[in-house]
Amino acid sequence: MKRIGLCLIFLSALLSVFQPARAQTDEPLALVLTAEGPIMPPMYEYIKRGVETAEQENAGLLVLQLNTPGGSIDTLYDIVETMTNSGTPIVVYVSPRDAQAASAGALVTMAGHASAMAPRTVIGAASPIEGSGADIESTLEKKIKEDLKAKARGLVQRRGEKAVELSDAMIDDAKAVTADEALEAGLIDFAADDLEDLLQALNGFEVEVNGETRALNTHDIRAEPLAMSFIEQLLLFLTSPNIVFSLFSLGAMAILIEISSPGGWVSGFVGVICVTLSIYGMGLLSLNWFGAVFLVTAFVLFILDIKAPTHGALTAAGVASFIVGALVLFNSPGVPQFQRVSVPLVIGVGVSIGLMFLGVLMFALRALRAPISMGVESMIGKTGTAKTWGEAGGQVQLQSELWSAESVHESDKISKGDKVEVVEVQGLRLKVRKKNN
Repeated sequence: MKRIGLCLIFLSALLSVFQPARAQTDEPLALVLTAEGPIMPPMYEYIKRGVETAEQENAGLLVLQLNTPGGSIDTLYDIVETMTNSGTPIVVYVSPRDAQAASAGALVTMAGHASAMAPRTVIGAASPIEGSGADIESTLEKKIKEDLKAKARGLVQRRGEKAVELSDAMIDDAKAVTADEALEAGLIDFAADDLEDLLQALNGFEVEVNGETRALNTHDIRAEPLAMSFIEQLLLFLTSPNIVFSLFSLGAMAILIEISSPGGWVSGFVGVICVTLSIYGMGLLSLNWFGAVFLVTAFVLFILDIKAPTHGALTAAGVASFIVGALVLFNSPGVPQFQRVSVPLVIGVGVSIGLMFLGVLMFALRALRAPISMGVESMIGKTGTAKTWGEAGGQVQLQSELWSAESVHESDKISKGDKVEVVEVQGLRLKVRKKNN
């Protein structure tokens, strides 16, 4: 999973080499990043690239516009380390209106050299959970919370005692506050309506960068956006539980089609790609892997129903197992809401897969009940024409073939040109009887 992500990120770096160069002017530059979505490795790569770009272009300021429901603690630590070691002042701006800096996003906001929030935004609820989505065991929970609180204290201690108390409450009690409440506690520096308002407020504001105090100069500063690259967007897109679930379902179905009807490489290729991409996303999400047992059971039941004479019973059981497995895998208790898969999507996909297998089953039953259309058995009951005939039999034309034939009843008076019906096939000779019109 990590290798796949690294390969895609490497491709993103190669593509960035060919991006058009930025215009060089004497105006001070504020590089603006827009980080929306869960805090996952792709988000870290984007922020890291933004910090490096700001330093290369000697930007006076880097503004990180943040809107996140939270994410990985490991990725959070990587982002905080990159931000605190940046040679360019970083301002974290929780925006737009109604955005949030929840869970790990709260600590990213604290890590900025300055921070601000737009109206109606929320910050906090930073209590950690384990990878499976459940509440962390008491001893481990205490260790992780103390580590997070120590990290947060190091980031907000300069802001005063109220800010430290608030950051502790966010981690211990999952407390969340509004922009005004955060500003009152000193957890953030500004409440700004928009980016322009923020840049005006920052002019002359002093920040500490790598132990050095700097006064920000944002008068007539030029704000320039740095968008996520295609690969970064793709990788972040693959952390969506709905996308991961859909890719896995589609890939598994395509692989099963390839296995059942080998030779058509397209379905197998598409299936492998979809499953591979879904595995990358699964490796980053909080999952209860017990649900995978139900998913595997579901596909086994689908296949067995085609082979066994149950006429749809196993397919119905497979649909139920598939839905239960998906919900256990993605929606176990304790999993953050943003990492949960849509229940209507799960039910819809499960029913669709069941209907598809039921259709395959109906075709299979129809094929079993269809009359034999090939081989010797298929000739019984067909009508031919006597081409020559004598006392010992003669020749009969059956469709485009000429067969040796004899009468099954001696009383039949068969003559040349009469219609005869095949009663039996003995080797290369037909047993026929005269067919009355």
